[in-house]
This record gives sequence, C-alpha cells and structure tokens, in this order.
Amino acid sequence: MTEDQSRSRRQMLRQAAGTSLGLLAGSAGWPGLARAEAGWPNKPVTWVVPFPAGGGTDTFARPLCAQLTRQTGRQFIIDNKGGAGGTVGATLASKAAPDGYTFFMGAVHHAIAPAMYPKLEYKLEEDFIPVGLLSSVPQVIVVNPGKVPVKDVAGLLELLRKNPAKLNYGSAGNGTSHHLAGELFKIQTKTFITHIPYRGAGPALQDLIAGQVDLMFDGLASSATHIKSGRIKALAVGSAKRAPGFPEIPSAVEAGIPNYQVATWYGLWAPKGTPKDVITAMQAELKKAFAAEELRSTWNGLGTETPNLYGDAFGKFVRGEIVRWAEVVKTSGAKLD
Repeated sequence: MTEDQSRSRRQMLRQAAGTSLGLLAGSAGWPGLARAEAGWPNKPVTWVVPFPAGGGTDTFARPLCAQLTRQTGRQFIIDNKGGAGGTVGATLASKAAPDGYTFFMGAVHHAIAPAMYPKLEYKLEEDFIPVGLLSSVPQVIVVNPGKVPVKDVAGLLELLRKNPAKLNYGSAGNGTSHHLAGELFKIQTKTFITHIPYRGAGPALQDLIAGQVDLMFDGLASSATHIKSGRIKALAVGSAKRAPGFPEIPSAVEAGIPNYQVATWYGLWAPKGTPKDVITAMQAELKKAFAAEELRSTWNGLGTETPNLYGDAFGKFVRGEIVRWAEVVKTSGAKLD
C-alpha cells in the first residue's frame, strides 16, 4: 500500500467513525431508536386508506400525510383501496411486507367488521400492530334540505312518523359506522328508514347533495365542507356536547336523543412484524405533527380534537369498541344484504 493510499484509508476510517458517533449521539436520548433514526424513512411511505377518495378517512389522511412529508422529507403516499365496508383495503394491508413502509389507516368501521363479516381474511388484533389514534369526531345527522325540509331532529322525527318507510339514508357501505349509526337511530327513535349502502362516504355524500338519498349519518369531518356551504343541513351531532369548530350544531342531548352517542374515529396500524423502532419513530412523528399549529387548526375545522392515545393504550381502546359494536349489531339485527 502506498503512502497516499494509506493516508486515504485513515481519512475514510476517521469519517466513518465520526458518522457512527454522530448517529449514536443522536439516538442516545431515545433508547432503541438508533436503527430507525439512521434509516427510516429513506424512501416513500404508503398509507393504505380502505375507502375511496373524498370520504372521512381521506379527509384526515391527506393533511396528516402532507404534514408528515414536510417533517421527514420523504413522501407519505395515500393508496385508496375501497370496498366491502373497508375490509378489502384492510385485507391487502394485512398482507403487506412488514418493513415499515406500509401502514394501514383504519377506522371505527374495522371495529364493527368482526361482527358483520364472519369470514374476514384478516384479524385486526392479530395481524396488525396498533400505532395510534389519529382522530375521533362525532357522527352528524345530515339531510338534503331540498328533499327533507326540516329544521331540527324533532322535525325529522315528525316527518318519518308521518311517512313510514318513505325516506332513505346513504352510508359508506354495509357494516360501516354510517350504517350502524343509522340502525341505532332507528332503534332509539322507533322509526324506519331504508338503508342504501355505497362504496365509501364520498360517493354517498355526492348522492346526498344531488338528492338521490334523503339523509346520512356521516362522520362530521367528511360532511364539514358541505355543511358550511349549505349544500346539506346538519341537525345534530352524536355526542353529549357540541363539536369543536361547529358550535351551531346541537348535540344529541340537546336534540332530544340523549343516548345517541356515536363517533367516527380513525387510527393507524402497521402490519404484524413491523420493527419496533419503526413503530416508535412513527409515533414520534405523529406527536410532532399533532403539535403543529397548522394541523391543530385543520383538526378543529373538521370537528375533532387532537388525540393522545398510542400503542397498547390504543389497542385497548379498539378492543372495547369491538365489544361495544358487536352488541349494537346483535341488538339491531343489522345484515350485510
């Protein structure tokens, strides 16, 4: 080896050592995260959203992924895979490589699915790792004001009782929270409304605006823009108090249906086997995103508060929701057909 070669080799070794020390120093304050900080993400990250573009899941996914893209310098891509009440996308995500570059953004619909779909090709609590709750927003009862000219829930109930089985409601699909929210409303108010399932909240909303369906029990987030524009009218939110950003919409308690408590929540999971340090890194990025003023303002405009539920605590919450909705399915007799 020549003197020049020897000098060059010593320089390369010093640079490599410096880099290694830098990485260790950077991860010292965050035990177990050296691998994630050193390499994740080093390419685009895909979020499987199991509903068509334009629905409630999409409404939250897009601004959140945009924020994560800004934070990490890597593209966070939304892959809409709609069908069968969100179970098609969930099935695809469950089979994705657990390399930290595919995540699944599911919703309350996936806590309902086990009671509605007896032959699911995935198991939410076994095939995924719970990452965190992204939002929880109350359902809202919305009507097409041209077809259903009522001012409040009392007016809707009067119309339904005078015209039994004449009105219909759209949903994001069989077995979704929109479907079960409608069935719960019918049970508690002793009314009947024909259910019309769609392949996602987006298509259902478009038909509500167009007057093809009379009303919806929608997630407030996906209806928010149309409520503000006056294309649809909100009668009440399914919660004990009014929603952030929408002080003009009465709560279910104020509307006279105090037991009608229904929220659409959205969460993030990773395929089983995803490295723990990647999960930890994703959770850290989510916390950073939710601390950003721009995203906090967006969430407020969509009627939700910033969540703080991650990992095992989020998994426990999901377990409770699975049990709760199984009871609603049993009581209502809701079917897929």
